[in-house]
Amino acid sequence: MFFSPMFKAARPLGGGVSVTHQALEAQRALLPYALAAFGVSLPIFVWVGSHAANVAWMSFALVAFAIAWAGFYAVVNWLREPQAENLETRARVHILSGLLWAAAIVQVTVFADDAGPARTALLMMASAAGVICIFFTAPWLPSLAIVGPAAVAAPLIAITVERSDPNLTAFVWGAVALAFALALILNRTLRRQFTLAADRETLIAERARSAEEAQRLAQSKSDIVATLSHEIRNGLAGVAHVLAAAAGRSGRQAPSREQLSAALDATNDLINVLNTTLDSETAESGRLSVDTRAFDPVALVRDLVLLNRPAAAAKGLEFALHVDAELADASKGAVVADPARVRQILANLISNALKFTVRGRVEARIELVGSERLAIAIADTGPGLTPEEIEKAFEAFHRIQRTSAGVRGAGLGLSLSLHLARLMGGELTATSALGVGSCLRLELPFDPLASIDRVAQVEAAQPETPAERKGLRILIAEDDALNAAMLRAILEQLGHHVVHAIDGRRAADLARVCDFDLLMIDGRMPGMDGPEAMRAIRALPEAAGRTPIIAVIGGDADEAAECVEAGADVVLRKPVTVAAVARAVADACATQGEFGARQVA
Repeated sequence: MFFSPMFKAARPLGGGVSVTHQALEAQRALLPYALAAFGVSLPIFVWVGSHAANVAWMSFALVAFAIAWAGFYAVVNWLREPQAENLETRARVHILSGLLWAAAIVQVTVFADDAGPARTALLMMASAAGVICIFFTAPWLPSLAIVGPAAVAAPLIAITVERSDPNLTAFVWGAVALAFALALILNRTLRRQFTLAADRETLIAERARSAEEAQRLAQSKSDIVATLSHEIRNGLAGVAHVLAAAAGRSGRQAPSREQLSAALDATNDLINVLNTTLDSETAESGRLSVDTRAFDPVALVRDLVLLNRPAAAAKGLEFALHVDAELADASKGAVVADPARVRQILANLISNALKFTVRGRVEARIELVGSERLAIAIADTGPGLTPEEIEKAFEAFHRIQRTSAGVRGAGLGLSLSLHLARLMGGELTATSALGVGSCLRLELPFDPLASIDRVAQVEAAQPETPAERKGLRILIAEDDALNAAMLRAILEQLGHHVVHAIDGRRAADLARVCDFDLLMIDGRMPGMDGPEAMRAIRALPEAAGRTPIIAVIGGDADEAAECVEAGADVVLRKPVTVAAVARAVADACATQGEFGARQVA
C-alpha cells in the first residue's frame, strides 16, 4: 500500500511505458552485474578476514553473505518470469533484495569491529560495499532513498564512533557523500530520458490509434461505396426499365400494375438503404443525436404491428402482439427515449423478421424488466442463426450469406439499431437457434412514475380523413426541379395548395407580400441560401415573421443546426416520404411560430 499512490501517478495516460516501469527495468538490467561485483569481492573479503583477531566469527559473515547472494540470485531469475510484470510487486522485491545486502553489510561491519588489526580494512570494504549498493540502486529513486542509507549506515557509524583516524573518517564520509551526489545526478538524467521515452511511446501509440481509425474510416467509406453502387445500380436498372416502358421508349406495351408495384418497392428499398447508410455514417462520426422524452411504448408497438400485418398476411405469416398485463392495465409509466428512433429500431427488427421468415409466425412481446427497464422482443420462426452469425450480423456492412441471398439491404440495420439503443441508454441483444428462429430484444429505460396522455396520443396517431383535412397554403423554396415536383406532388396529395419559389430571395419576397400558412425552405440554394432566407422571413413584421417554417435538408447535422438557429420550426431530411412530410407539416403547424428543434426523418 505504501507504493500505490506513486504507481497510480506514474502510469502514462497515452498508453506508453511509465517512468517507474523503465526505472525498474534499468535496475533489473544492473542486478546481474551487482551479483558479479559481490561475487568478485568475496575472495578479497576472505583474504582480509583471515588476518582478523576474531577469525572464527568470519563464518557467520560468510553465511550472511551466502544467504544474500543466493537470495539475490533467486530475485534475478524471478524478474525474468511473466508474473514479475506487476510494478508494485517488483518494487517491493527490488527494495527487499537491496535490504538483504544491507543486512549482509551490517554483519560484515559487526565482524570488522572486533577484527583487531584488520578492522580498518574490513570497515573500508563494508563502506565500499555500501557505495556499490548506492550505484546499483541509482536508476529508481525510492530504492536509492531506502537501500542506500541502510547499506552505508553501519560502516559510517562504526568508523565515526571510534575516531582512531580522523582523516580516514573524513575520507569515508566524503566518498559516501560523493557516491550519493553522483547517484542522484545519474537518477535525474535517467528520469529525463525515461520521461522522453514514455512520451515517445505515447506518441507512437496515439499515432497507431489514429492510423487504425483512419484505416477503419477508409474501409467504412469503401464499404459504403461498394454497397450503394450495388444496391443503387440494381434498383435503378429495374425502375428505369419500367419508366422506359411507361414512356413508350421500349416499343413494348405499357407496364402492368405488377411491374409498377415492383418498381415502387425497389424505389422504397433504395430510399431505406440510403437513409440507413446516412444514419450509420452520422453515428460513426459521433454526430447522431436523440430527442429523449416520455412516451407510451405499447401504443407505438401496436401501431407498428397493425402497419405490418398486411405484409405478414401476404406471406401467409401470423403477426401477434403480446403485452404484459401489468403494462396493459397501467395508468402510469412510460419509456424515456426518442420515440422516432425507437420506431426506427423496431421497424427494422420487424422488417427483418418478416423478410427472413418463410413460414410460421412473428410475435412482438412487451414486458417489464425490473422497475426501471422495459423490454420489447421481436421473435420469429425464421431460419435461425449460429452464435458466430449473430456476432457478425451486428457488424456494419456484414450480411449473412446463408440467409440473405436474393434479399436487398446494406447490412447496416442491426449495427445502427445497436448504436441507437445504446445512445438512448438501452441495449439490443439477440438469441437464436438454427431451424427454430430468432428473438431480438430491445431494452429501454422505463419511468414507472411518468404520466402521459395516452388518449391524446391515440387521437394524434389517427390519420385525418380527406373530408377532415384542411388544405393549407404552402410556399416551397427549392432550386432543384425534380425535388420541387416531388414535394409539390406529396403536398397536393395531402390536400394542400402549393406555390413554388426557385430560390431563397424569391421565397422571402413572396412571404412578405403573400399570406401563407406554412413555408418549406431548402437548406442549400444558390444566391440566398435557406438559413439566410429564414432569417429574412423571421425579420418580417407581424404575422408574416411568425409563419411556421420547415427546413428541408440533405441530412447534415451542421446544416440542421444552422437552419434551427435561423428560425426553422421543424427539420425535414431528404429524401422525403408522404408520411414524413405529413408529420413535419403537423409538427410545424403545432408550433405556431415557436421555433423548436424537431427533426423528422
